[in-house]
Amino acid sequence: MTSTISDLHTSWAAWHAAREDELRAPHGWLSLTNLQWLTPEPSAVEGLPGLWSATPDGAVITAAAADGLSVRTVREPRLVDGSVTLHPVDGLPGTLVEVGDKVVEVVRRTDTHALRVRDPEAVTRTAFAGVPTFPVDERWVLDGLFEPYPEPQPITVGAVVDGLEHHLTAVGVVRFELDGEERALVAMPGKQGGLNLHFRDATNGHSTYPGGRSVRTGDPTDDGRVTVDLNRLTNLPCAFTDYATCPLPPEGNTLDVAVEAGEKSPLRPDH
Repeated sequence: MTSTISDLHTSWAAWHAAREDELRAPHGWLSLTNLQWLTPEPSAVEGLPGLWSATPDGAVITAAAADGLSVRTVREPRLVDGSVTLHPVDGLPGTLVEVGDKVVEVVRRTDTHALRVRDPEAVTRTAFAGVPTFPVDERWVLDGLFEPYPEPQPITVGAVVDGLEHHLTAVGVVRFELDGEERALVAMPGKQGGLNLHFRDATNGHSTYPGGRSVRTGDPTDDGRVTVDLNRLTNLPCAFTDYATCPLPPEGNTLDVAVEAGEKSPLRPDH
């Protein structure tokens, strides 16, 4: 048992260090300094060259070569000289435009387009001192059972931005026992395999971010078994920045217990 607990702490420490390194990336979530919704009227954006707008066909950038705006493509950056139309996909990471040390992410959310400026010198990044967490405890490592839907189901959830929706895919339900009761959470596919569980619990708005947290699991076994390690609950990007458009948890994904595990509300040097 002592060896198992030691392994749990060791593996968690490595995971947590990697998590914080990811947040510290020069153009990661901590580098956001602006969220600007685009309109049909070509408009200037503070701190950026060129004019930016949106049409039913996509997001439009108009700039001269001397402005130094380059669109990242699969092969090589494409310098903007004239007008360029971008076609980001709703709900997915956006198209990236480079300008000096900054990266502008052009995104589509529902039927609107927006841009987010990522600046390595953002105070949320330069003053980042790590993510506070609850103590690691083996009681939060749960044996779960994944019950897949016959077919993946499209679901619509709200967002931290009023009036915005996210269109997700639910693949089934994960059941587990916590505090002597069976619980069930709707699961979405993980971006790199496994499952993603996004939910609220009784700590939200107190010691943790109000919009809920999420935890990733590995791939379920052939008979549906899956480990849910709540020590690895993470904040969504909106806990760290005012310029994210995070989804809210699916309807019903709420636990009536205080899950004092995983990440707490982060310190915000910009607040």
